[in-house]
Amino acid sequence: MTSSSLTPLLAFVAVVALIPIALWLLRRSGYAGAGQDGLMRTVSSLALSPSQRVVVVELGQGATARWLVLGVTNENINCLTQLDAPAEVPAALRTPQAHTVNQLIAKWRSGRGPADGGAANE
Repeated sequence: MTSSSLTPLLAFVAVVALIPIALWLLRRSGYAGAGQDGLMRTVSSLALSPSQRVVVVELGQGATARWLVLGVTNENINCLTQLDAPAEVPAALRTPQAHTVNQLIAKWRSGRGPADGGAANE
């Protein structure tokens, strides 16, 4: 094989290798299902243990939308309660970790960290 006939083969292998990476990035970014106008979407999820979660799922759209709070385990799914969906989800619910992250950044900037028990460095 010459160098000129090897180039298309390498390009093909590179494209095939990039497909799973691109799909993984699309899934991690949250845009995988963003264009769909489905009747069901996950609002929030909280892991209680490696095998237990509480998940809030929105059913329907507009004024008829309902939230189901579900307990999810490896064996089954239980409906814990049903709620009327709010007109708009508060920012604190959309990014619940933002307050904690901002606190950690403030501690880091002030020279305090979790390793020293929050005491100021001298």
